[in-house]
Parts: sequence; structure tokens; C-alpha cells
Amino acid sequence: MLPTRSLGDLRVSALGLGCMGMSHAYGTPDLDESRATLNAALDAGVTLFDTADMYGNGVNEEFLAPFVQAHRDRIVLATKFGFVNDENARPVGLDGRPERVAGCVDGSLRRLGVDVIDLYYLHRVDPQVPVEETVGAMAEQVAAGKIRALGLSEASAEDIRKAAAVHPIAALQSEFSIFTRDVEDGPLQAAREVGAGLVPFSPLGRGLLTADRAAIAAALQGDDFRTTIPRWQGENLEANLRLVDRIDAIAADLTAAGAGPDGTTVTAAQVALAWVLAQGDDVVPIPGTTRRKHLADNLGAADLVLSAAQLAGLTELSAVGSRLPQRTLQQR
Repeated sequence: MLPTRSLGDLRVSALGLGCMGMSHAYGTPDLDESRATLNAALDAGVTLFDTADMYGNGVNEEFLAPFVQAHRDRIVLATKFGFVNDENARPVGLDGRPERVAGCVDGSLRRLGVDVIDLYYLHRVDPQVPVEETVGAMAEQVAAGKIRALGLSEASAEDIRKAAAVHPIAALQSEFSIFTRDVEDGPLQAAREVGAGLVPFSPLGRGLLTADRAAIAAALQGDDFRTTIPRWQGENLEANLRLVDRIDAIAADLTAAGAGPDGTTVTAAQVALAWVLAQGDDVVPIPGTTRRKHLADNLGAADLVLSAAQLAGLTELSAVGSRLPQRTLQQR
């Protein structure tokens, strides 16, 4: 079973599961395999399951609902609000107005079929609304018994401190991996100041850090949203894959030394996740996957110990190209 870590007053598995791709964003979903993956994660000791109202305009929450309801007492359920989508579930803006919060909470509760959300995030801070006002309205939902703990996603250090002055913040969710380190420049320090844990999404670089070239090539076909990310394009991609080869080399060295979980082969994905886990006992990554094979691989990282030299070498790697799609959101 997995070790546990704390996010505020919530005790969760050291590795959670990001559920977005089970029904949204990464091409045509295999719903049966995704359901099997959810159950395998729970059986392996995963307790933190993460979704959001924007994923497919609520479709991801609805997909998770039967699983969550069947195992409610074993699950720490996290969801988010704050984006405005178009009819095709593409984000077109942000809306963090206080008067919107109660309706968003009730919508998520209805789609998930539960009475309370364990961890409710503001998905992005709306620059047109003071974060204190949005979090104040979220705190009212805590008082009403509909939410247990509050979080912020991709928030600045300043907004984290402002939010925590209104209500305790249990978690900061931000993209964080060997290749994505933005959160280290202020937000992580602020989160720790206010007692919030860090929940890294995309700790495997949206699949780039797995060193699976066939899967990476397949991702760049069809309607997979990674086709819009500069880091995944042309010369940027080739440069980044050369860096991933260095991660793969560390995995090979660990395999040769018999350092893998139960003596098994160590993978690049396990090395990348072990690096994230080593950044602090308050760090709870939520790698997303839709397949049991990849889930088992990811969970093996919890038993992998990297040396100081290996950690330092991985820390020096720096990806080429932006992690974000080249688009600008219009407010409301």
C-alpha cells in the first residue's frame, strides 16, 4: 500500500490520480479501461482522485460519479471551478465572481452524486476579481458543509497569501515536474508559509517524461491537445527528447543496480515521479493515466530512492519551449 502525506487537515496517498484524461482532452477515451484503472488505483492504496467541472463541461465528474459513490468512504475527492468553456468544452475565459461559487459547487455535487467535496479548488484566479472575494464565497460553502477544504490552482505567491488570510488553504495545485519548475519561484514558498501542500499536475510532463517515443508520436496525431503545446513541437520536441534520454539512462543504471521495486525494471516515468516525491513530504503528485499498466508503473515510484547525485542531475535539466498552448483567454 502507498504511504500517506498531508494536505492541510486531509490525509491522502502520497500519489493521487488525475482523472481528466479518462474522458477528456487526450483523444478518444477507453471508458472501460478507465473504469478498471480507477478500481486498480483504489486497490493499490490511491485515495486522492482529482477532476474539475471544466473537463468536458462536467462529463468527467459524471464519469467518476458511480465509482465515487460506490467507494465514498475510501476516497478523498477533489474538483475545481473557475473556467468558462464554450459548447465544445474549450476554455474561453475565467469567472471567479463570488455570486457564481454556490452554483458551481452545487453543480459539481449534483454531477458527482455526493453531499460534500473534500478538496475544492479555484482552478485559476480571475484577475478581474480579488481572490479574497472568491475565496470568501468558497469559505461560505465550507461553513454550509458542502466542502471540507479549499485549494488554489496555478496561483501566484501574492494570491496564495491573500487567500489564506481569508480561509485556510490546504493545497496548491500547479504543474510541476523535472521539466516545469515555475512554482519554485515564489508560489511554493508561499504555500509552505500558509501550511498548504503542493499537488503537482502533469508530473510526467503530459507524458513527455515517460521516454515512450511511440506514445509521444501517437499523441501528436488527431485531436490530442498536446499538438498545441510548443514544448511538443519540432526542434523543441527533439531537444527535449534528448534530455529525456538522460532520465532513461538513470533508470537503466538503477535497474542494473537492482534498485527497482521488488527488483523489477526501473522506468523513466518512475525516475521522474521519484524526483517530484523527493521535493518534500508535503508534495502529492497526481499523474494522470487511463490504463492499468501505466498506473502500476507510476505507483512504483513510491518505493524508488534516488541518490543525491541523481537528484541533482535531474534538477539541472531544463526543457525547451513553453508548457502552455499559444492562446489567450478572454475574461468572461
